[in-house]
Order: sequence, then C-alpha cells, then structure tokens
Amino acid sequence: MKMIKLILLLAVLGVGTTAAVMYSGVVNVAADEPHSDFVYWILEETRKNSIKKAAANIKVPDLTDPELLLSGGVDYEFMCASCHLKPGQRESDMSLGLYPAPPNLTVPDNNDDIQVERNNFWVIKHGIKASGMPAWGKTHDDQRIWAMVAFIKRLPTLTPDQYQVLTAVE
Repeated sequence: MKMIKLILLLAVLGVGTTAAVMYSGVVNVAADEPHSDFVYWILEETRKNSIKKAAANIKVPDLTDPELLLSGGVDYEFMCASCHLKPGQRESDMSLGLYPAPPNLTVPDNNDDIQVERNNFWVIKHGIKASGMPAWGKTHDDQRIWAMVAFIKRLPTLTPDQYQVLTAVE
C-alpha cells in the first residue's frame, strides 16, 4: 500500500511540476537563444534515434542513376539550398535564422553507409517537427525524394561550377 501511495504522490508531483513549467513561461522558446546543453542533448538523441528506428527497414534503390542526380539537383536548388547550402557557401539567412541550425549538406559527414541514405529519405519524406524541416512526402512521390537523396549523396564532392550545371533549369 505504501508503494502505491508513493507512486501516486510521485505522479502527482510530476504532473504538477510539468504544468508549472508549461504555464509559467520560464522556458525560453526563442529561436535565437540556444537550449541548455542537457536539453539539446536530449532533443538530439531523441531525433537521431527516432529517425534511425523509423528508417531502419527502408529499401534503398540504386542511387547511381545520372537521371536521379539531375532531377534531384533541381529540387535541391529550389527546396533545400536556402537552408542546407550550396558548394562554397558557408551560411545563408535561413541557415543563420533557424534553431537548431540545419546541417550543411555540402560538407562530407564521413558516414557513407546505407543507413544515412535511409535516414535522409525518411527526413525528406516526413520532415521533423518544430525544426523548420518540412514533410516533402505530402507533395513529392518516393522517386522524386530518392532523386534528392542521390543528389545529397554526391553534393559534398561537387564544385560550385558542377553544382550550377546540375541544378540549372532548362
């Protein structure tokens, strides 16, 4: 009986503390103020593990098709480059204004495994809540999203001139 009372007391305290934090306004939600290291770690670990689990069984197609690279490049230019940058670009108004900052996809991540491709597909298709990353799967089919994944895979190796050629609209 004492154990049940203790669990009930802890639950009431937990709910009360949560409500007090929520309604007091003490948590700063401004995008120009970073989270504490602890909160940032919790959010990052949650994001990484959620994406990895959700993307674990995605079947990756052959991403070496040149047509994928070309069609993915055009979409990247119009949908992604303002946040995730272009070769030779270090920042943009969007990359500076978003928190957490979007990853710079022009920089190699030294992690060239199939799980990265699965993760990229899942993120592009489903987006990430409260991050500025939209769910492009609502407007783009899987083939078009895989084209963006193929382009992103090659992006770190492109020069600014190569990028210009691959993203030009006819």
